[in-house]
Amino acid sequence: MRRDCLCVLSFVLVILCGSADAQFQMPDMKQMSGIPRPVTDLPEGSISVRLIRGSLANNIAGHPVELIVGGAKRTTQTDDSGRAQFDRVPPGALVKASADVDGEHLESQEFAAPATGGIRLMLVATDKNAAPATSPEAPAVTGQVVITDQSRIVMEPRDEVVNVFYLLDIENTARVPVNPQMAFAFDLPADAQGAGVMEGSTPNAKVAGKRVTVDGPFAPGHTFLQVGASIPVDGSGTIAISQAFPAPLQSLAVIAQKVGDAKLTSAQLANQREMPADGQTFIAATGSALAAGQPLNLTLSGLPHHSSTPRVVALVMAGAIVLFGAWFAVSSKAIDANRAAERKRLQSRRDKLLNDLARLEHDHRNGKTDGPRYSERRAELMAALERVYGALDDSAGLESAAPA
Repeated sequence: MRRDCLCVLSFVLVILCGSADAQFQMPDMKQMSGIPRPVTDLPEGSISVRLIRGSLANNIAGHPVELIVGGAKRTTQTDDSGRAQFDRVPPGALVKASADVDGEHLESQEFAAPATGGIRLMLVATDKNAAPATSPEAPAVTGQVVITDQSRIVMEPRDEVVNVFYLLDIENTARVPVNPQMAFAFDLPADAQGAGVMEGSTPNAKVAGKRVTVDGPFAPGHTFLQVGASIPVDGSGTIAISQAFPAPLQSLAVIAQKVGDAKLTSAQLANQREMPADGQTFIAATGSALAAGQPLNLTLSGLPHHSSTPRVVALVMAGAIVLFGAWFAVSSKAIDANRAAERKRLQSRRDKLLNDLARLEHDHRNGKTDGPRYSERRAELMAALERVYGALDDSAGLESAAPA
């Protein structure tokens, strides 16, 4: 599911970043072969196919190009600039361009003819006379790499988080492997969670916590780094990203899946529009180049989120219950200790009164205490004993009623 989503997002970016052939160059033109690009500089319903050999400098003129339109074939010769143009293609018809050059069969992706504007694409044949462009087995030298304009940042909102994918194309334009002067390493945003290297990345890539590193040397050509992480959505339905890279970024491209009232903002995004694809809506944006170490600041707001109020209330209530339980436990222990001390005092008082009563009886039998004095003192002791026994009975009842 995630791979399908990233494919759709990548297609959206290809459409967004389309421009004239001379403005969109890659070191290996084969990577651009057969990819349709909507343009506005052609007549309505026109499709232009440019046929080249190896590079934009090698146009193939006077060569037949075939276009299949809804199952029907059309054939046109390329002009001096290597272009074959097909006009009045019915909107929505399935289209595929092809050509055979020096025994090599070239064909484009199959695509639907546009309802407005036109389509440009290239078919790139192999230049069999070209000398080897690189020497990948040569010893590594100190050099520089760049993050090409084919790189992109993809944002995929999910429940309470946004999955952020860094899809970076790192290019070494030298003929030999290079080691950058500074290690190719960068830190993901501070609140990023679950970071990891995705399938399709160079085996030299690794993630430790929030630190992403690609070990050198970088071979001539392209090294692909794909890293994903999740960033929690805050209580206002927003995430903010500040991200710097260790190499120059040739141009900025960001795609965000639009969910609810999601809005992508950044002072570094010059162009932005919403585009439907595969039954969903995406925000596609581009910006200018970034220098190495220059932070990219993005904000995605208006995301669906759950209010934090119930969670806060629950936490407060849980804390109050814990505090009350602790207070009750301490209070119960204090009460129990007081009860025990009072009972012990009553028992001592009882024993003393019994001893006094026994001594009074002994003195009365031996004639040491007269009748009136004896009767008065005995009445006092008996009354005191009744009060003590009553208090002891009450404390015993409280103890039996107290929870274990």
